[in-house]
Amino acid sequence: MNPHNTPPLPPRPWWRTTPALLGLLALVALLSAVSLGLGFLVMVATTVAVWVLPAWRWYARLGATFGAFFLMLISAGMSGQLDDSGPDKSEVSAQDTDDKGTEATPSPTTAKAPELTDYTGKALDEAEKGARAAGFTPGRHDASPEDRPIVMRSAWTVCFQQADTTAKSVAFAAVKDGEPCPSKDGGPLPWPTMPDVVGDTYNTAVEALDRAGIDLDSVTLDDVYLDIDAPTAEEAAEEGDEWRVCFQSPDENGEVTSTTTTVHLDLGQWTDLDLVQECPSKKDTTYKIPANDPDYDGGDSDTTGGDSSSSDGDGSSSVGTVHPGSYCSPPGATGVTKAGTPMVCGPGSDGRNRWRSS
Repeated sequence: MNPHNTPPLPPRPWWRTTPALLGLLALVALLSAVSLGLGFLVMVATTVAVWVLPAWRWYARLGATFGAFFLMLISAGMSGQLDDSGPDKSEVSAQDTDDKGTEATPSPTTAKAPELTDYTGKALDEAEKGARAAGFTPGRHDASPEDRPIVMRSAWTVCFQQADTTAKSVAFAAVKDGEPCPSKDGGPLPWPTMPDVVGDTYNTAVEALDRAGIDLDSVTLDDVYLDIDAPTAEEAAEEGDEWRVCFQSPDENGEVTSTTTTVHLDLGQWTDLDLVQECPSKKDTTYKIPANDPDYDGGDSDTTGGDSSSSDGDGSSSVGTVHPGSYCSPPGATGVTKAGTPMVCGPGSDGRNRWRSS
């Protein structure tokens, strides 16, 4: 085919021509000056058109793409589209943050230190549980100088507590339940000392023990006579002026500890009707009523302060006031209780002669 005879190519559509694309670039600059958003959309459309429509070389298309982008920025900047006419958000945000921080965080001069409940006098396990709930780390040690290990915390009582609010820790010093707290942490335990109550009535002795700080529930009672049963605390209190202390343990000024010491009172009882109202020289060696002694021979001697006895017409002896259930001698002897109930000496359930109701 003769190239000179080739028919000419049909003309391109106007929208694919170079002037049309240049017009799009100009439109990008114009619209960007009015609205940055609208100019951006036209820039995107122009970029697509540059790479699709004209038969440009790749470097021409790349140059047109960057040209459209820079035209958008230049037009928007010249028209003030890129100026931030509002308040500086970073400054406002920083200011808001400072204001909020000022409101939320107290100044060092007004900050309130964490508080911890005073657990003095409370059980150690309760104190440690409360300290942990308040955000403190608890520690514990013996408040006495013995430095005893604390195993069962529920059996120890807090005497002192020292809190460190900076380290959020607290140290508890405790003693065993029933022990007195020392005057200072690590000091000796101030155990009460035994007063001298020998010769006092039961009521007077109890008052002296209470003033000394001795637990009255730990006091045990006994009778100095072999033939008289020991009274209970209630019975002794009911007739407190008739019972007198003959012997005591520990002795005067003896230390009374809750763990090693038992307070013991040996009591003697007598009324205005008793001929002798004195304590025996030794406890558990004499009989208040001589006839109650199994070795009693019926003689007239009375060396123990017992009631005098008399002989009835039938040969049996009457020993006067007796205590039901006590040992007695000889069999068949009679007597009466303090209430006037007749009693007779006869074999008891253990085979020994005891006073029984006649």
